[in-house]
Amino acid sequence: MIQKKKDIIKSLATHNKDVGSTEIQIGLLSAKIAKLSDHFKKFKKDKHSTLGLTKSVNKRKKLLGYLKKKNPDSYQKVIKQLNLRK
Repeated sequence: MIQKKKDIIKSLATHNKDVGSTEIQIGLLSAKIAKLSDHFKKFKKDKHSTLGLTKSVNKRKKLLGYLKKKNPDSYQKVIKQLNLRK
């Protein structure tokens, strides 16, 4: 499920040269969270990386709230594409 950064940027970009929009930031954070989650399955006692995971989850949550308020259509697209909500 973990994708490359180029693929994430290409799939969520709003225009050709888009590399930093909210949608892309959410996608990249989701990839980072998935990578750290896999890491914790192997290394259960790694407590130092837990802080990075917590910060990433909180930042993604804030960005999702912002996107939902500013652009609900794009929010729905991102949620569906990244399978974030059930």
